[in-house]
Amino acid sequence: MSDDVAAVDVDEVATIVMDNGSGMFKAGFAGEDAPRAMFPSIVASHRNQGVMAGMGDLNFVGDAAQSKRCVLPLKYPIEHGIVTNWDDMEMIWHHTFENELRVEPTELPVLLTEVTLNPKKNREKMVEIMFEKFKIPATYVAIQAVLALYTSESYTGIVLDSGDGVTCATPIYEGYALPNATQRLDFAGRDLTDFLIRLLNDERSGCKFSSSADRQIVCEIKERENLCYVALDFEQEKASAASSSSLKMFYELPDGQVITVGNERFRCPEALFQPSFMCVESAGIHEIVYDSIENCDNDIQKELYANIVLSGGSTMFPGIAERMQKEITALAPSTMEVKIFAPPEREFLVWIGGSILASLSTFQQMCISKAEYDESGPPIVHRKCF
Repeated sequence: MSDDVAAVDVDEVATIVMDNGSGMFKAGFAGEDAPRAMFPSIVASHRNQGVMAGMGDLNFVGDAAQSKRCVLPLKYPIEHGIVTNWDDMEMIWHHTFENELRVEPTELPVLLTEVTLNPKKNREKMVEIMFEKFKIPATYVAIQAVLALYTSESYTGIVLDSGDGVTCATPIYEGYALPNATQRLDFAGRDLTDFLIRLLNDERSGCKFSSSADRQIVCEIKERENLCYVALDFEQEKASAASSSSLKMFYELPDGQVITVGNERFRCPEALFQPSFMCVESAGIHEIVYDSIENCDNDIQKELYANIVLSGGSTMFPGIAERMQKEITALAPSTMEVKIFAPPEREFLVWIGGSILASLSTFQQMCISKAEYDESGPPIVHRKCF
């Protein structure tokens, strides 16, 4: 957050909303339209070996860590949507309270998001750290897909959430996720970046992307507006690219070198529909949505097909909604009407849903209070947050 943004007035804000993404961390205040802080969910640490006496260990979070990528290894505390390094995760939360939002955590409730099918021990660890380390007064843990659905003004539907580390198709009925029908893929945006690196390296012998700094450059190429896109018909698009140069675009690298990006533009995101391109044996995103719906009771399938919500940064490719419409319509029974919803703000749709939920008059009653935590301990999360 820039220095000219004033610290928040705690009297005016009810709840902090934190969306714990594998690639991007989003934080802000309930009732607002967008997160105040968005930064990479990464940590870089320099352990002092005595060479620089008195300096101690140096820790960098988010953009500061990204800027050190050439000299320090980057660590991702959230892998495939699940926290794997709690010390680094705690560092991200501390950075958010102190540097991004500039609030005292002891004064405000916190809404935390979690991936579908988050392990029970992880849910408990989240609330334990919040109460024990940050001394917050209350918290609530919400499933990311359910929050994304809130933005569609409906409580029944299916959310395809694909971010940086994980892709999930989560059916939701009357506000409750249906875990037994949820489909999960452990590939998403980070894997697409790796795939694009491979494609670019294969196509040009004079330009090799290999370092972590190069990886960030390729990630920026992938996310450049209107560069990568999903083809409505992949084979037809491939034939067009082979016979014409009209699909080629130029991209200037930080060192001034200009590269040409051709069929990689649509070959990269095609892996979402054909994971075999990345040597992954898995169904495509359209197939996991279909399988998830078909695993639900027949009585609710019509409602699910009619409200398929796309969420997460890896659903931001132009053309993805039209392709999903085409593919799922082909798979679904002919009697079903298929509707795809792809809001323009879907990159932080989960956070917006959290902002909506935490603004409800009933939210304070939903939360785990400090007194309840002290009485029951971390397992209270399973009774109050579901």
